[in-house]
Amino acid sequence: MNDSTPGPLTYLLVDGENIDATLGMSILGRRPQPQERPRWDRLLRFAEKVWDQPVQGLFFLAVDTELPMPFVQALTSIGYRPVPLSGTPDQKVVDLAIQRTLEEIARRDADVMLASNDGDFVPQVEALVSGSRRVAVLGFEEFRNSRFAALVPRGLECFDLEHDVDAFTVELPRIRVIPIDEFDPNDFL
Repeated sequence: MNDSTPGPLTYLLVDGENIDATLGMSILGRRPQPQERPRWDRLLRFAEKVWDQPVQGLFFLAVDTELPMPFVQALTSIGYRPVPLSGTPDQKVVDLAIQRTLEEIARRDADVMLASNDGDFVPQVEALVSGSRRVAVLGFEEFRNSRFAALVPRGLECFDLEHDVDAFTVELPRIRVIPIDEFDPNDFL
């Protein structure tokens, strides 16, 4: 896509490694089973619905030597553009690519949603919030980097992948603060 794209557009950038690592290490304490992983198509639909405009999904992947073709084909079939990346062992290639992409989006007339909990993107997200566009972070609210909270009064929107986006088909074993209006004692009995 380029600046000549007619009408408003949302870029949905997915840091799949960060979401998967948070899910596995912090929430489940083990490698997620297939049914416990996000349904990536739901993120695209959510992004399109919440801001009522077309979405271009970019899914960033670190790849060593071999492209994970079944996963790449699945992403492509649901509407993402996979971004497979490689680099040296000391490079966080996905983070570098997302940072560069956020910087480029700052030069375009587009909105952006970032699926990540990673604080490495705070400077780029802050620059985007400073403009006239809509900017959101999607992740797990209890694991979202706390520096994003300072950007909320400036317009950053934050969405929870499980509770707002409904990206999962199973309930995750999360401990979170429950607003009293949402509290159901049956959930605990």
